[in-house]
Amino acid sequence: MKRVYVWIACAAIILAGALVYTNHSVSITSIELSTPNNVAMNEAIKIVLDKEERVYVRYWKDGSTEKMKTLLTEKAKEHDVRLLLLEPNTIYHFQVIIDKLLNVSSKEMNFRTREQSPWLMHNWIREETPHDGSTLDGGMVMLCNARLPGYIAMVDGKGAIRWYWQIDDIGVRAATLTPRGTILAMLRPPVKDVIDDTPKQEADSLREMEKPIRRGALGFAGGTAVAEIDLTGKMLWRINMDTIDGGRHKVIHHDVRMDKSGNVVILTRNQKVFDMTRIGGAGIDTLGGDGILVMDNKGKKIWEWDVWNEWDVEHDPHLKEFAYDRFHMNSLNFDTDSNYLVSVAIEDQIWKVNKQTGKIMWKLGKDGDFKMDTSFNFSFQHSVHINPYGDLMVFDNSLWKKRSGAVSFKLDTVNRTATPAIHAMLPRDKYTSRMGSSYVLPNNMLLQCSSKTGAVMVTDIDGKIFWELHCYFVPYRAEYIPASVWDNYFAKE
Repeated sequence: MKRVYVWIACAAIILAGALVYTNHSVSITSIELSTPNNVAMNEAIKIVLDKEERVYVRYWKDGSTEKMKTLLTEKAKEHDVRLLLLEPNTIYHFQVIIDKLLNVSSKEMNFRTREQSPWLMHNWIREETPHDGSTLDGGMVMLCNARLPGYIAMVDGKGAIRWYWQIDDIGVRAATLTPRGTILAMLRPPVKDVIDDTPKQEADSLREMEKPIRRGALGFAGGTAVAEIDLTGKMLWRINMDTIDGGRHKVIHHDVRMDKSGNVVILTRNQKVFDMTRIGGAGIDTLGGDGILVMDNKGKKIWEWDVWNEWDVEHDPHLKEFAYDRFHMNSLNFDTDSNYLVSVAIEDQIWKVNKQTGKIMWKLGKDGDFKMDTSFNFSFQHSVHINPYGDLMVFDNSLWKKRSGAVSFKLDTVNRTATPAIHAMLPRDKYTSRMGSSYVLPNNMLLQCSSKTGAVMVTDIDGKIFWELHCYFVPYRAEYIPASVWDNYFAKE
């Protein structure tokens, strides 16, 4: 029996020695810190090992007991680990952990983040307006600046910018989260489409109604390029529209989206040469319309749709009046079956377009295919999408009632009925005749953007405001970034 114990003891010593050798046969050659693009909320840690292993970084704010950790890297000698959503001018402590049976840890080190850049310091939240940041449910609001330099910023409930990406040569008109957790941005040269980007008071906003819809050759909010950015701030690719399909699609009209397959779906400006004498007009004219272009992220065209192929031009009673911009499609999204939903502002309708045949499957809204209470008709609507309840939702600019807000409808596509579900009108001083957005938050409240007044708000379903952000520029729309987006980058330990 004693001999057995001796053998067990020897085996344990050998195993312990093997474990010690295994865990200490790799070491850290160097650790180098940098601040990409001088953004105070983002720290890069370059880790070099003497052999290939997986690593992660444990980090925590000075004085805090809450520790965070990045996700495990792939096995390699060199690792680039990003710490995101850091607070400016703050000391953080960290350790590099080599993932072994018995983890190998570096000594505890620290760094101080940079001070916030002066151009990012704005009075986003004001004490005199509702400012209950908890209503954002831990998420943030994503805003885009279309002037130079263009940027995308994510602002938290306290009014602090927690994430930031900048591009110097072009503005950013709109951005949206993709199915793969990146950001798809529509880029816009400001000199091509001069608009007034200063938020207005109510009286000034109402006077916008008197201005024509057309704003320059591109139509206001036109874009000329698309880019994808990951949440570390790296631009994965950028495509200028004049390089696509022989330069036929030079202009994006309002919106870009990414489908579940990773393809980019774009609203385009499509033109048609037409002899207006056929409808009592004078001579040859170029009609302004819209279309949908689907391409991959290399710029290869996959599919396209032209509204003029589905439109009876010669029997259109409004063609003379709106020849330069007949439809003004201002937002694009996907129905639950992946067919396309487009907001057709001039018609005060939402259309569903078959993604294979290009046929218009139905029209919702004024004079549309669904029976609905006409008192809930929307006009010049934006930000069409299917909300978490499965209902079709838009931001109603309501040109005729001059009161904007979130509306949604339960659609019975068999019996063609539309039943109002949400009708959250904003106060009259938040009326915006152009742009805007509305989305349901995880806590069932609403994120609403009144673009012309520069106000982004969290409201209840009655339109009562609980939190308000004040933009110093006109935000085309405001999208919600849930806290879960960052699960692919870090977690609480």
